[in-house]
Amino acid sequence: MLGQVGDEGKVLAGGQSLIPMLSMRLAAPAHLVDINRVDGLATVEVAGGRVVVGATVRHSALERHEEASRAIPLLAQALTHVAHPTIRNRGTCVGSLVHADPAGEMPAVLSLLDGTVQVASLGGTREVSASDFFLGPMESAVKPGEMAVSAQFAVPPSGTGSAWQELSRRHGDYAMCGVGALVTLDADRRVTRARVGLISVGPTPVLIDVTEAVGGQSIDELDPRPAAELIDGAIDPEADIHASADYRGHLARVLTSRALKTAARSASPPGSTGEDS
Repeated sequence: MLGQVGDEGKVLAGGQSLIPMLSMRLAAPAHLVDINRVDGLATVEVAGGRVVVGATVRHSALERHEEASRAIPLLAQALTHVAHPTIRNRGTCVGSLVHADPAGEMPAVLSLLDGTVQVASLGGTREVSASDFFLGPMESAVKPGEMAVSAQFAVPPSGTGSAWQELSRRHGDYAMCGVGALVTLDADRRVTRARVGLISVGPTPVLIDVTEAVGGQSIDELDPRPAAELIDGAIDPEADIHASADYRGHLARVLTSRALKTAARSASPPGSTGEDS
């Protein structure tokens, strides 16, 4: 059907992004292609060091998926901040990725976890990395006649802790700024790798490797301020009715510090039993 309607068609899954855009006249497709009864799209698979999420998996289903949460705690940590429970019960994770909202949590999570999106059309399927998938505000790499059928999130290496921090005017509103963090420790409880992903501070998710700023530090004496200072040169926040550009920049630094500390504390060094995390 998508192949027939081309750029005049839009996929309808959860509808929590598309329907508001229709209501505000920001989108006016001639055809809606409902995929909710297509078999095989509502599965979550945890295998081979990856979590694979089908196109009709709801936010709430992935949030409550115990095996996926054990493999990648960051998924549930970020999903609890997606809008409200009512919306999470209907909205889909893959749909959120395709929507490519720069304030959305899932695009940053996909970027942080070196994820990919599988896109299908009549001509076959292709895998698009997170770095190539988000082209701009509300613009993804999915072309007319194509459909994103799944997203794959890579399981972080052993010894990695994670955290998600964000601030909005009211719970469930779009974040004025949000930060996800991954911190990997060695057996001596020292940082070997640290990365952060930020939302609402640029046209697409911002992924920053801050290992040079915190690498080698013990988690007992972790000083995230040098990492926070790296943020300024990597983000380009804009002012709107919710926050000034300067305030968003301030939030990016503060939330980065908090997320790195929380992620480090949650990490279990390789060979440990997790009792110290």
